[in-house]
Amino acid sequence: MAYSRKNFLKLTGLSAFAILGGAGKSLNSSENSSKSLIKPNRISRTSTIGLIAPASPVYNKSDFDEMLITLKNQGYTLKLGKHVRDRRGFLAGTDKDRAADLMSMFKDSNVDAILCVRGGWGCNRILDFIDFDVIKNNPKPLIGFSDITTLHMSIAAKTGLVSFHGPVGTSDWNEFTQASFDNVLINGVPEEYKVPEEDLYNAYTIRSGKATGPIYGGNLTVLTAMIGSDYLPDFRGSILFLEDVGESVYRIDRMLTQLKLAGVLDDISGFIFGQCTDCKGGENSLTLNQILDDHIKPLGIPAYYGAMISHEAKNVTIPVGMNAEMDANSMSFSINQSSVI
Repeated sequence: MAYSRKNFLKLTGLSAFAILGGAGKSLNSSENSSKSLIKPNRISRTSTIGLIAPASPVYNKSDFDEMLITLKNQGYTLKLGKHVRDRRGFLAGTDKDRAADLMSMFKDSNVDAILCVRGGWGCNRILDFIDFDVIKNNPKPLIGFSDITTLHMSIAAKTGLVSFHGPVGTSDWNEFTQASFDNVLINGVPEEYKVPEEDLYNAYTIRSGKATGPIYGGNLTVLTAMIGSDYLPDFRGSILFLEDVGESVYRIDRMLTQLKLAGVLDDISGFIFGQCTDCKGGENSLTLNQILDDHIKPLGIPAYYGAMISHEAKNVTIPVGMNAEMDANSMSFSINQSSVI
């Protein structure tokens, strides 16, 4: 049997890895395959929610104040992070201060859950200031999306704690988004994630079939920026979900190529792309559908586009790390047990 240079490097690399005691681990696993799943406690309408800004700030005071009113009207008691209103250019304060707010909320026994006020950019910058042992020993729901992908992935990799890819504080808390959030975090019921009938026009099956596995993912740009670090979970056998906003189609192509070259796409058992908001191609561009076909169809795994995971108004709450089942034909996935205790 002839071996390509790529296969030779893969085989010799794995052999060396086995000698070093790493046999059976994905190169991007960061030893998280041995992490036991930790479920946080469910919340209630009377829970205390800690608000933090681990990435970018809420630039408009009126938006911040409106968020507080919306959350208080739901019944929550709010505790604001010391630096949640800070501004440092496109960051919500210094890296150490943003990390300190995150850690203080995990340490505070009076805080029941942590809600990020928005995404933006900056969570990758605070990773080295996070004490993951503290997080593991003080489990509670962490909620957010977009740049909060960094925290979901790193917490899964380092602690095994289930976190929640869901709305941020400044999200549109409409009936759809609120219902999913309540089902997962308050009611603690198994959740089925379907594309609403009125949104099926924007959804399609990339490749038919069913798959099961732990569900990981988030924002494509942010996740790709973490490749090469030890803050990513083990994607082997997992269902990968992605979304993005404002990225040219060629950049989506570039990032999916990077995931392929890093071995991530070859490891997964299923693929779900939510939506790519305002992701346009130029005059000579391939379409987004063509890009997904090029990268995902050859994997031979179930895959679909159009889940309610995006920067749009309707957003589901996904317990990151929980075992999921997906059906690409019906363009749906489900978590068949409670993700909170």
